[in-house]
Amino acid sequence: MTGVMAQNSFFPTPASVRNLKGKYVLGKKVEVTSNGGYAAKMATSLAAELKQENFSVVGESGPIRLELDYHSGISPEGYLLLVYPDSVVMKASSNSGIFYAKEAFLQAAQLQNGVIRACEVNDAPRFSWRGYMLDESRHFMGAEKVKQYLDIMASLRMNVFHWHLTDTDAWRVEIKRYPKLTGEGAQGNAHDPKAPAQFYTQEEIKDIVAYAAERHIMVIPEFDMPGHASAICKAYPEISGGGEGRWKHFTFHPCKDVTFQFISNVIDELIELFPSPYIHIGGDEVHFGNQSWFTDPTIQQFITDHKLQNEVGLEHYFLNRVHKMLQEKGKITLGWDELADAKIPSAESVVMWWHHEKKYKLVQALEMNYPVILTPRLPLYGDFNQFGSHKYGRTWQGYSPIEDIVAFPEPIMHLVQGYEDQVKGVQFTMWTERVSTLKRLDYMTFPRIVATAESGWTPAKVKNVSRFMAKLPVYLKWLDTQGIYYFNPLNPDATPEPPTEKLYTGPRL
Repeated sequence: MTGVMAQNSFFPTPASVRNLKGKYVLGKKVEVTSNGGYAAKMATSLAAELKQENFSVVGESGPIRLELDYHSGISPEGYLLLVYPDSVVMKASSNSGIFYAKEAFLQAAQLQNGVIRACEVNDAPRFSWRGYMLDESRHFMGAEKVKQYLDIMASLRMNVFHWHLTDTDAWRVEIKRYPKLTGEGAQGNAHDPKAPAQFYTQEEIKDIVAYAAERHIMVIPEFDMPGHASAICKAYPEISGGGEGRWKHFTFHPCKDVTFQFISNVIDELIELFPSPYIHIGGDEVHFGNQSWFTDPTIQQFITDHKLQNEVGLEHYFLNRVHKMLQEKGKITLGWDELADAKIPSAESVVMWWHHEKKYKLVQALEMNYPVILTPRLPLYGDFNQFGSHKYGRTWQGYSPIEDIVAFPEPIMHLVQGYEDQVKGVQFTMWTERVSTLKRLDYMTFPRIVATAESGWTPAKVKNVSRFMAKLPVYLKWLDTQGIYYFNPLNPDATPEPPTEKLYTGPRL
C-alpha cells in the first residue's frame, strides 16, 4: 500500500509521528509488562483487551512494556509510543498519559487488525478540555449507550462528558429529597409529553461516573436555570415562575427564598453524585418563558426594591445568587455565554461560547478574563445536519459538515489572539429534540465526534483536513464492527438518514 493507508491511522492525529521500517505483528500470545503502580494496572487492562480482539495472526509477539515515571518530563497528558518490529514501549509522566498511550496503541491495533507499522509517536493534546455533551432530557438514551460512548471517547482521548439531564421535557436524575422530580418530572420527552418516566437512579449515576473516571473522563452535570425548568416546576409548581402556553413553568420563580432553598438542596445531592469541580447551570434563553415576570406584582416589586432596573437585571441577579451558592459549596460555575452578560466573577466560573453568529460574545468573555470552552452551534452542535439537503434538522440555519469541525477552531482563532491561554478547549454538543432513537443518535454523532477529537487534540500545524478525510474510511470500517450507524460523508447515500418523531410544540403538561 502507498500513501496514507500504508501508515498507522491514529484518531486523533498525534502531534508527531516518525515512521520506521518494518511492522509489529500482534499474535495470539503477547507479554505485557510494566514498571509497577498504575502502569501495571494499564498493562493488565491492555493484555485483556488484546485477548478480546482475537487477531487472526498465529504465534507470539514481541514484548510490550508500559513505563510510568512522574519525573520524566513528558508533558501532562502526553506520552511516547515506540513501536518496533520486535517490541513496543509506552512512556508517560502521568496516569492519564500512560492511559492515552495504551488507548492509542490499542486503537492502532484495532484499526489495522493487529499489524502496526513501526513508528515513534511523541504526542500531547492541544487543549486540556476535549468534550462531548449528551442531552438526555429531550430523549432518554440509557446507561448502556452512555457507556459505549464513554468507551469511544476514551479511545479518541476525549476527557469531558457534559451530561444534560434536566430541561423543559424531563428531569432525569434521582433526587431523594424531591421524589416528584423522578415521578412527574421524569415523564415525557420532546415528542411525547405523556411518555412513561425514565431516569437514572443515584446508584446508576455513581456507576457511570466511576466508569468514566476509569477512562480519565470527567462527568459534569447540568442543572439548567432559571429557564428550561419546565419539568421541575411541573412537579413543584410552588417554585414556578409562570410562563404562557407551551412555555408554562419554563422558569423558576426568581424571587422566592423557597426557590433558592430548593436549588441548594438539589445541588447538595448532585455534589454527592458528581465529584467534578464544575456544576453547569445553563443560564440561556430565559426570555422564552419569562412572560409572567413582567406582570407578577411580587416580581415587579422585587425588581424595584433591589434596583435591578428590569427583567434582564433580575435574570442576572438570579444567576449571581446561584453562583455564590456554588462557590460556598466549593464548586466552579459553568454555563453558557450568558454568564458573561450576568458578570459572574470570572475567577470562579467558566463560559461555554455557543452563539456562533455572535462572535462578540466570545471576545467579550475573553476580555472579561473568563476561561472559555468553544462549542459554537456551527460547526459543533450535533442537531445541525451534516449536509444541507436533508429533510430533518436545522438546515434552515445552515449545516455542519465534518470538514468544518476538523478545521475548527482556526477560522476563529484571530478573535482570541492574545487570549489563547484562556481557551480551555472544544466540545461537541448533541441536543436531542429531534433525536429520539439510538440509531439516529449514532447517525448525528458519528463521525463528527471523531472530528471533534481531532480539533481538540491535534496541533494546528499538524492538522490537515484532506489527510483526515483520506484516512477516515479506516475508522468508518471499525464503526461497522461496533454496530454504530453513522453518516458517511464520503458516500451519503450509503447510510440513509433515520427518521425521527415530530417535535411536540403543544402546551407544557
